[in-house]
Amino acid sequence: MMAQANTGFFDALLQQLAYDEKTPMIFSSGLFFWLFAAFMVGYALLQRKNTSRLVYVLAFSYYFYYKSSGTYFFLLALVTCSDFVIANYMGRMKNRVGRKLLVALSLLVDLGILGYFKYTNFLLEILGDLGWEGLHSMDIFLPVGISFFTFQSLSYTIDVYRRKIRPLDSLLDYAFYVSFFPQLVAGPIVRASDFIPQIRRPLTVTREMVGMGFWFIITGLFKKAVISDYIAANFVDRIFADPTLYSGLESLLGVYGYALQIYCDFSGYSDMAIGIALLMGFHFNINFNSPYKAVSITDFWRRWHISLSTWLRDYLYISLGGNRHGKVRQYINLFLTMFLGGLWHGAAWNFVLWGSMHGIALAVHKQWMSVTKGRRWVSTRWWRVASVLLTFHFVLFAWILFRDSTFSLSAFSTTKTSTILSNIFTNFHPELFMGVVEGYWKVLAFIVVGFILHFVPDRTEQRCKTAFVKWPTWTYCVALVLIVIFVIQIKSSDVQPFIYFQF
Repeated sequence: MMAQANTGFFDALLQQLAYDEKTPMIFSSGLFFWLFAAFMVGYALLQRKNTSRLVYVLAFSYYFYYKSSGTYFFLLALVTCSDFVIANYMGRMKNRVGRKLLVALSLLVDLGILGYFKYTNFLLEILGDLGWEGLHSMDIFLPVGISFFTFQSLSYTIDVYRRKIRPLDSLLDYAFYVSFFPQLVAGPIVRASDFIPQIRRPLTVTREMVGMGFWFIITGLFKKAVISDYIAANFVDRIFADPTLYSGLESLLGVYGYALQIYCDFSGYSDMAIGIALLMGFHFNINFNSPYKAVSITDFWRRWHISLSTWLRDYLYISLGGNRHGKVRQYINLFLTMFLGGLWHGAAWNFVLWGSMHGIALAVHKQWMSVTKGRRWVSTRWWRVASVLLTFHFVLFAWILFRDSTFSLSAFSTTKTSTILSNIFTNFHPELFMGVVEGYWKVLAFIVVGFILHFVPDRTEQRCKTAFVKWPTWTYCVALVLIVIFVIQIKSSDVQPFIYFQF
């Protein structure tokens, strides 16, 4: 009887540790917290054994990716080995033409893998619409985070080509950089020049790093598992699932809710990644900086998904010519950069149009800045408030397209975007406001709290961080346990995957 119980326990444990496509490994899951706690015990024991520690983290990172995408971790290994070898040949080669061919090979391999898994069916759909017969969608699984680790690896080979960094001699070090699990599946996209110098230096985790690490983990978990998941499961997802069932008032509140949901979801993941890395002795750059405070669309992209926007700027926009060939060429380059940035998010027309809208908006803002340069009224407080509101509502409108998986250029009138806009402008019904508040008061309370916290002044936020770091170390654990208990109490469904896992 005891043997059967033990067998059942181990079978259940192995099932938990095996890959399940319905429950990929995410930071906000209980399984991850238990595994990470066990992992940190081994990590601490290897503090002074640098190479062993790197191997240990590398093994856990590949297991983490296996729990997210199954056996597709071989793609991660393929990209890693390919770019490591290419970069080493490139570093030794003095012939400029040869180096160009090698960086082109890196682009071909990385973008070829990304293109096959992410864009094959989209291309087949386009060709089918153009009249090609006999083309059918293929059963292709999209590995989690493939856009992130291919872009991260590409930045390394491009920087080696530009001679900004020297190629690594150790495959272990490079594999550690590409696969480091906190940022592996949903960013931030970490530059080699920022991260690689940290790999071999002596491991040091100060009390301040521990405090900041717990701050980022706790705030990230609150954003993701409390605000984002709750308003999504109890309101936003229902609105976007079938907007024909709701009034314009509810649709508008759903759009506001989605703006907060996607911000809290993605910035929450980034915060937890930064916090986990800090507990391990590594520093990541901030990936979000209160983007809805932006006074312009240019400012928005300095604050939203900073690691991607700077990647697009440094490796795409500048490569296209940037602003070096006149205004018209600059505007075209801005549009192309954001067009491709939209396509990076997904192989669908809604992402293409979303990126194109932002590209056009960036070009319009550049022209506006040249026209209003030196005007006093542009720097007034009221103009700043108006600019924030205008920018936020443009971004809000674009989020409708971003969310709409039913979007079609040929049948726009039947899309969810069309229905939501029609509801807002022709079927608003403000008299329903009190009824909506009564029915969804918890959701609306979370939305209000979320936006209030988002618009807290930077100085106030910094004071809160500083005060938290000064707390006794044991209180960090208590705070984390309390937020986990709170998450369990309000959870109304299974743990929701991060939105950016699909990218």
